[in-house]
Amino acid sequence: MNSHFRISFLFSFILLFSNSFLFAQKKNNYAAQIDSLISVSDPIFNGVVLIAKNGKTVYNKTYGFTNFETRKRLKTDSQFEIMSNTRQITAVLILKEVEQGRIDLQAPIKKYLPELTQAWADSVTVHQLLNHTHGIIDLQKPLAFKPGTDFKYGDLGYSLLGEIIKSVTKKSYQEIANAFFKELKMKNTLCFSAAPIKNLVSGYINTNNSFKIVSKTMITLKSTASNGIVSTAGDLAIWNKNLHKGKLLQPESYQLLFKYNITAQNNFFAKEKIGYGYGFRIIDKEPVKYVGHTGLGDGFSSVNLYFPESDVSLIILENQMNQNRDLFYINEFKIKNILMKSDLLN
Repeated sequence: MNSHFRISFLFSFILLFSNSFLFAQKKNNYAAQIDSLISVSDPIFNGVVLIAKNGKTVYNKTYGFTNFETRKRLKTDSQFEIMSNTRQITAVLILKEVEQGRIDLQAPIKKYLPELTQAWADSVTVHQLLNHTHGIIDLQKPLAFKPGTDFKYGDLGYSLLGEIIKSVTKKSYQEIANAFFKELKMKNTLCFSAAPIKNLVSGYINTNNSFKIVSKTMITLKSTASNGIVSTAGDLAIWNKNLHKGKLLQPESYQLLFKYNITAQNNFFAKEKIGYGYGFRIIDKEPVKYVGHTGLGDGFSSVNLYFPESDVSLIILENQMNQNRDLFYINEFKIKNILMKSDLLN
């Protein structure tokens, strides 16, 4: 081997090694990439990002304010309305009652809510409330479709599930849920109430990075099981760890959360239709498989995702929602993509 060839070979090797090192460094540096994204994000990101792997937090940062008027900074124990992410909690509470023999998923809801006089109460099942295939659009109107044949996302089904929990336990949904959170040591999680909640942040509507506070909540006593849980990123990490490590449900019940016979489209997750189980969307046809849900309302945005093959949770809570529908979850979507390209999942 002549000297010119040796030098050329050595240079090529160093270049290949350097590129591989930089590529690996880039994949591993998800934290710096998230920091960089948020520092220049437009629209502005205002909230908390938490990533956990194998039950341990590997990234947990707050950005922005609890209140844009006082400029008080967010903290890791700041409480947010999680809106529709409430539904996986309600689904678990229903399945716990199934395990106790107090609820039959295939029973008509009339069995548990005898006060319902509508004809459809004899045909809509608990299962159909859980996966939004019930067809109920208004308690006083006919069904939009035959139960089980289509998907229609909305609050009403899970509100009725809260009433079913009340019927079979003889306690309010709020009593059952709050006791459950206490048992799990989710100290900053509770059902929304009219009484002040110590660390609950203000929610805002964002219009071109101008923020208007939301003064009236959409949460009602009856809708609590659908959209009424207040929590923190840290408490939701506790929830994910317990749920996905088999501490809340028996294995057969846990699997029911992700078993689906209906698909629906949601822009945050995919352009194509994906499975909807019980309070979870299921992305199982992509190279990186995951489950999760989003929540939006009252000036709050929430995302809770779980990647089972790598035991990673991604939890993002914001106390703002964009007025422009095209910008819903825009920063959450970008953070998810950074994580999905990182070595944390691969």
